Amino acid sequence: MNIPQPVELIGSPGSPYTRKMVALLRYRRIPHQTIWADPVTELKRRGIEAPRLVFLPTFIYSDDAGNAVPRSDSTPIIRELEHAFPGRSVLPVDPALAFIDYLLEDFADEWCTKYMFHYRWHFAADADNAGSLLPTYMNVTLPDEDWKQFKTLFSERQVGRLRYVGSNDDTAPVIDASYRRLLRALEQHFSQLPFLLGRRPGAGDFALFGQLSQLVGFDPTPRAIAHKLSNRTVGWTGLMEDLSGLECGDADWEELATLPDTLKGILSEVGRVYVPALLANAKAVQAGEKHWQAPIDGCDWNQQAFPYQAKCLGWINDEYNSLSEPDRDRVNGLLAGTGCEKLLLPRD
Repeated sequence: MNIPQPVELIGSPGSPYTRKMVALLRYRRIPHQTIWADPVTELKRRGIEAPRLVFLPTFIYSDDAGNAVPRSDSTPIIRELEHAFPGRSVLPVDPALAFIDYLLEDFADEWCTKYMFHYRWHFAADADNAGSLLPTYMNVTLPDEDWKQFKTLFSERQVGRLRYVGSNDDTAPVIDASYRRLLRALEQHFSQLPFLLGRRPGAGDFALFGQLSQLVGFDPTPRAIAHKLSNRTVGWTGLMEDLSGLECGDADWEELATLPDTLKGILSEVGRVYVPALLANAKAVQAGEKHWQAPIDGCDWNQQAFPYQAKCLGWINDEYNSLSEPDRDRVNGLLAGTGCEKLLLPRD
């Protein structure tokens, strides 16, 4: 598979994963062009065969025969871009630090998106805001009648999908409390370092930025919470949008042993909410069950099982087990007491 230049992706400003990848491309100074469109519609227009599931953003690769091939999963795409475009890497040089970055990226992609989807569609005012604005991202000249129809149909569909991320009246306080704790942890951390793992951004920073681009910049309720609890996070989110002018070197990664204790506050939130969700989901998938149930932060959480997140747990452990024994020991030392250590399943 080849990545043509300039790199082309189809996405939406209202998509956290689109914002994640556009910001990363800017930082890495990779020539690219972003097509603001619905990927299904755009692929059909170009005569490109779409996969069974199409996500935002969709990158356009090419096969050896030069045929266009759509790709959508941001985490492996980041690694593929690393091979295709050397320099200004978002993956730490130290393997142990790189594992922590991988874990934080997964947390942002798979748990912090619960914040985003919950706040956007659980509350009437936020749902009205999103339903009104998101159609204009696809076509700002949409006729009024078409806009009203699209808003109604799209909003109803998205509100109905809240159950897929586990958002309901019972879990709403847990999601809200987790978001607030993370903001407070980030406020403390950004008083010590400009990025999660040093003075240059990692993949985890861009994943977190993608979600916060919506929570801080688009949706009214989480935006107000962020401005109240963490001005540093609000400022950081604005800066992450375009880091093409940031100059950095390998020395700008923090040493694992010298990372401030504030990082443990972030990792403790991962361990508190995301770890039990990952483990319960993987157990359900392995048993062939369609739903999982587990106590999370005092709530009896119940939601649909997702095979993809079971794979996430496997990939986290693949990364962990690929480390040398000394590097695993260093990771173990950092994660001890955060709850994240429960994710790690060393091979026999």
